[in-house]
Amino acid sequence: MKMTNAQYAEHVKKVSPNSALGMDMLRAFLVGGSICALGEAFRQLYLSLGLGEKDAGLLTSVSLMFIAAALTALHLYEKFAKAGGAGMLVPITGFANSMASAAIEFRSEGLITGTAVKMFSICGPVLVFGTAASTLYGLISWAVQRIFG
Repeated sequence: MKMTNAQYAEHVKKVSPNSALGMDMLRAFLVGGSICALGEAFRQLYLSLGLGEKDAGLLTSVSLMFIAAALTALHLYEKFAKAGGAGMLVPITGFANSMASAAIEFRSEGLITGTAVKMFSICGPVLVFGTAASTLYGLISWAVQRIFG
């Protein structure tokens, strides 16, 4: 059966569930904000233990990534993501989830050809573009300092 674009669009509209966009956005805001508040609580904890700003920030990132990876391993991250929607995609926790889920899913293919390859096929582009962007920023910063003293 061949459909025109208009017929297909009408069919999709008919069979797709309606989304409560306002509630979805509110839920994403609350969940994402809660993750950020948790991160700030970790940061304040680490600062209160006498760590410097850089070390507290580093440990905050590691803590959030560890929690996201642990929730992924326990098959709980997916449940939170269904409830929290886009709010669970706060970059650091979403990144940790994508790496952990790929590692878990492909572990039966072996440590190197399964876990390592699949895990880094997901995070590889992030690492490449992050490294390229930071190198470019460093070169620009160096040039500006040389020119303007």
